[in-house]
Amino acid sequence: MGVSLLSSPAFPRIFIFSFITLYLIPELALAGITRHYKFDIKLQNVTRLCHTKSIVTVNGQFPGPHIVAREGDQLLIKVVNHVQNNISIHWHGIRQLQTGWADGPAYITQCPIQTSQSYVYNFTIVGQRGTLLWHAHISWLRATLYGPLIILPKRGIPYPFVKPYEEVPIIFGEWWNVDPETVISQALQTGGGPNVSDAYTINGLPGPLYNCSAKDTFKLKVKPGKTYLLRLINAALNDELFFSIANHSLTVVEADAVYVKPFETNTLLIAPGQTTNAVLKTKPHNPNATFLMTARPYVTGLGTFDNSTVAGILEYESPLHSAASIRNLPLFKPSLPPLNDTSFATNFTNKLRSLASAQFPANVPQKVDRHFFFTIGLGTSPCQQNQTCQGPNGTMFAASINNVSFVQSTTALLQAHFFGQSNGVYTPDFPITPIFPFNYTNNPPNNTMVSNGTKLVVLPFNTSVELILQDTSILGAESHPLHLHGFNFFVVGQGFGNFDPNKDPSKFNLVDPIERNTVGVPSGGWVAIRFRADNPGVWFMHCHLEIHTSWGLKMAWVVLDGKLPNQKLLPPPADLPKC
Repeated sequence: MGVSLLSSPAFPRIFIFSFITLYLIPELALAGITRHYKFDIKLQNVTRLCHTKSIVTVNGQFPGPHIVAREGDQLLIKVVNHVQNNISIHWHGIRQLQTGWADGPAYITQCPIQTSQSYVYNFTIVGQRGTLLWHAHISWLRATLYGPLIILPKRGIPYPFVKPYEEVPIIFGEWWNVDPETVISQALQTGGGPNVSDAYTINGLPGPLYNCSAKDTFKLKVKPGKTYLLRLINAALNDELFFSIANHSLTVVEADAVYVKPFETNTLLIAPGQTTNAVLKTKPHNPNATFLMTARPYVTGLGTFDNSTVAGILEYESPLHSAASIRNLPLFKPSLPPLNDTSFATNFTNKLRSLASAQFPANVPQKVDRHFFFTIGLGTSPCQQNQTCQGPNGTMFAASINNVSFVQSTTALLQAHFFGQSNGVYTPDFPITPIFPFNYTNNPPNNTMVSNGTKLVVLPFNTSVELILQDTSILGAESHPLHLHGFNFFVVGQGFGNFDPNKDPSKFNLVDPIERNTVGVPSGGWVAIRFRADNPGVWFMHCHLEIHTSWGLKMAWVVLDGKLPNQKLLPPPADLPKC
């Protein structure tokens, strides 16, 4: 057998139940059923790189369990907190139509789940199918609290590509030998950059290129002449990643749970928070060789980074080969782009196009009600008195959108909005354009200090939005993967340098742009997105490089209720955690 969801050693029992439900009891797997999961948050000793440490896990598993459902299903996921950390879980990419209370970011849509408390995340998957992920959404706990969220099409509806022989989730992560909570705590205290991770992982395993890790290697066992659907997920905290399999090409068929026009590539680029489904067609005959599949970072910033490579192994099954003889086969290594290959990154992202078919249309807003221009990037904050800080010129690192570094509330913003108690919690005056315009991608201004505040943008229901996200070179140009909660958006344009409102919009793609939930803002460039604010609630938007979120590169949108019942945010559940 090849590696299947069921046979993967890291595959949790919770999914086996779902698998049996889906495939052995088909009458229970009709569209629209309710699926129950239980997440027990508890400590577990895990060893990687010859270091054993106690980590926060779901059900003792690392990575966490696979959530599997079909489009139209309702999910009830009970999260019980058995650890001392506060916990919240985000279902990354799920629209959460009318169910913003289940979105998960701490102090945005909910207060976190405290020790010995529980909360049931209750939501229905509407109009979505594909690969997403779930992860903790408080501090840096998503370093170990993450897993795949797989949405199968409604029963009887095929993929718009060849049905695969098997489907394999491949989730990238980062491993620290120390506690990541200590890493971010120290960074925020000193004002400097954080210590980088010790390894990248594939399905929780570092692989043979790291010391003491040959036994901790993910192996994808395949048969000749078969088609495999790889569900690739980047759950790393701070790094975009290149990925390739030696001597094999991949056909990209989906990004962020939206089908795309298929295209072939030898290498993928995937940012934290992004997912990509790629079809792997194995060689027609056993090649009598094994093949490394590797991932390493795409780096554009000036800070330190984990300059290492994670590897798994692609093995062809053969009755002629024992485990010992497989080890003696030739091992081929892929060639990945240079660490700073922005040209490859640009060419790759430009290939991504929506299917834009009758069955899967690209409903791009053609008319825009509200235009926004957001600058994003790093900056500084003053060092506190009698303290020595390790940021630029003795300051503290900060990050901002339109020079506003977001101050996290101690109250959940969604509750404050829903109950009309926003006074003293947030203000609805987030700047829609930069307060102090400057030459964003050339010479930075002398003053790099950010302002601070809990400022939001308020949108009437169904407003069509165009947002320009402009990178800045204040402390060095850098690629930023921006994630918008509660919505998919269309990436209608991108370019380098400063966005030109007179020339650039004429080049926008309003026919078949890629639709996704996380987009990489080009280093030293800009990206233009459009979305329709058709989901009432409070929706977080932030850089998915965790250190930038910690430094304040985040904001939130308030979308008001519409007039019809299905356009209104539902009341909060009775077990919603309290602050």
